[in-house]
Amino acid sequence: MTAINEGTDLTVEDGVAVVTLDFPPVNAMSPALMDGLYDALTASLDDPAVKAIVLICAGRTFIAGADLKSVGKVEPKVDFFGLQDAIENSPKPTIAALHGTPLGGGLETAMTLHYRIATPSTRMGLPEVKLGLLPGGGGTQRMPRIVGAEAALDLLLTGRQVPAKEALAIGLVDRIASGEDTLRADAVAFARELIASGKPPQRIRDIEEKVAADRADPGLMDRLREKWAKAMKGLDAPQAIFRCVAAAVKGPWEAGIAVERSEFGPLLNGAQSAALRHIFMAERAAAKIPGLPKDLALRPIRTVAVIGGGTMGSGIATAFLDAGFPVTMIEMNQDALDRGGAAVKGVFTSRAERGKLTQDKADARIAALSTALDLSAAADADLVVEAVFENLDVKKDLFAKLSAVARPDAILATNTSFLDVNAIAASATHPERVLGLHFFSPAHVMRLLEIVRGEKTEDAVLATAMDLGKKLGKIAVVSGVCPGFIGNRILSERQAQANAMLAEGVLPWDIDSALVDFGFPMGPFQMFDLAGLDIGESDRDPVRKALASAGRKGQKTGSGYYDYSGGRQGKPDPATLDIITQVTGATPGSKTISPEDILARLLYPMINEGAKILEEGIAFRASDIDMVWITGYGWPSHKGGPMFYADQIGLPKVVEALRAMPGITLSPLLEKRAAEGGKFNG
Repeated sequence: MTAINEGTDLTVEDGVAVVTLDFPPVNAMSPALMDGLYDALTASLDDPAVKAIVLICAGRTFIAGADLKSVGKVEPKVDFFGLQDAIENSPKPTIAALHGTPLGGGLETAMTLHYRIATPSTRMGLPEVKLGLLPGGGGTQRMPRIVGAEAALDLLLTGRQVPAKEALAIGLVDRIASGEDTLRADAVAFARELIASGKPPQRIRDIEEKVAADRADPGLMDRLREKWAKAMKGLDAPQAIFRCVAAAVKGPWEAGIAVERSEFGPLLNGAQSAALRHIFMAERAAAKIPGLPKDLALRPIRTVAVIGGGTMGSGIATAFLDAGFPVTMIEMNQDALDRGGAAVKGVFTSRAERGKLTQDKADARIAALSTALDLSAAADADLVVEAVFENLDVKKDLFAKLSAVARPDAILATNTSFLDVNAIAASATHPERVLGLHFFSPAHVMRLLEIVRGEKTEDAVLATAMDLGKKLGKIAVVSGVCPGFIGNRILSERQAQANAMLAEGVLPWDIDSALVDFGFPMGPFQMFDLAGLDIGESDRDPVRKALASAGRKGQKTGSGYYDYSGGRQGKPDPATLDIITQVTGATPGSKTISPEDILARLLYPMINEGAKILEEGIAFRASDIDMVWITGYGWPSHKGGPMFYADQIGLPKVVEALRAMPGITLSPLLEKRAAEGGKFNG
């Protein structure tokens, strides 16, 4: 064995050179790794005894992508493109032995080797689109040559990870190893077969069968553009990827790779990629709680009780069952308990029927749910989550009763979305074990979990909740106590402006359209129709109350702000305008505001409220606010969240517009940052 550098070894075994890379934790594409690989390749090519070359990685994965920490600090001997050329142009057959998660530049490197073998558990992909980028190392050109344009676009536009079995089926790998522990031996055996057969190197760039067939179909790219139109709308990276794949189909290789490289730079320097990279880092930052000791012992959570079997309660129970926790659901009457249990069972049954879950796993999760009609069933639970009616007195009474039943060391959590967690905690003995776990509906689907830290919440309880969020597959964000916490408090400001514009004569669908065009899945009035106009704080909104009183409760009744007689895609309804006029005295449509001004009216007060939340210490950092809105409220990811968006458009512009809006009290922090030319993030 020859040590090439600190993480690269070269061994020659009967004509097969085995290059082993060992750069923990994930063999990221650092200058040291690139130098080691280049030098090992050069040594192998110079050695006449070597007839074939195997590249394998130690540790938990083959090369898993770029090493972002080293970018711009140290230059490798040859750049990434030079390294790829050296590998691909090898006159000796080369084999990439894959395991773990070869992603991004790691998979692009593997595709420059002539052949690929993977362990059965390997998952590979090109996820750059998720950061607003495209695979800039030939990925958009080699992938269509392996799998064809249609399958390539599926992989490139979704950024999904491909399991080894699928990779073999589409030709992305040539073989699957016989076992998880036999990769090295199987790769060397593969190399010896190639040597014995005299089979020459197979460069992917030279494979033309798939792209030639695609080229022969003149309507193919138009059909694919139509198929992906919705996913690409308004997004720079997917559109650039589509152009690159079209260039690969058109050919030749040199022209296609030139298109890829010309498209990469504008994406890297663009606002959308900056926003998506911000969210990538914000997700990791949200998991860090300032001031908590690193060696803090977490509370053990083995069993969970959920009080309430309604929409939220059954969804929360499902989320815990999904994560492997046994759950006891508690309700006050048998009918409600039966409905809650049926809702949970229905989720897992449906998944099994659709092939999303094996029947054995579905049965196991259903079996892990027990039900009860008495609070005493929560006596042995490590965690009790209440999901009862959103009423402070009801919740305070429940927590007082729970204190007499639950163990003194059990964590008690409230799923309130607006109410005072401190007041709820004060009703319990040991209030230090109380906090808010604000799930979003449907709780087993939505990624956001607002963890509300009460004034007496113990550090270990908070840390345990954060760890629990990770086990549930949630993005957990810590909030302090205030009405609505982070997300709903900001949402209230947006809704107040939407209602004000309605009362001034702006059409509700014009308001909704402005937000949808911005990138939200729906506007405020469409959102109410989906949730139900009779749900939540409807008494505080006279238009909503009047619509609900008229039987127009949203999609579930066929009409709300919109008419749903033709299906779930609502149509503007003149009857809504009559009710708005009756309630507000305004004539809808009498005031016309540009979409840009509607957006400013809706979004800038949100930014202002976010600044107040930071001032008050309700959120630790601006990026936490962005994470809440990205993962829980439909803010478009490629625009980075409200606080990032404010930084992008400029805080002085936001302040100037807010000063002209009636009823707005400016945040001193926002004014200060704007005056100083500062930002919220970075």
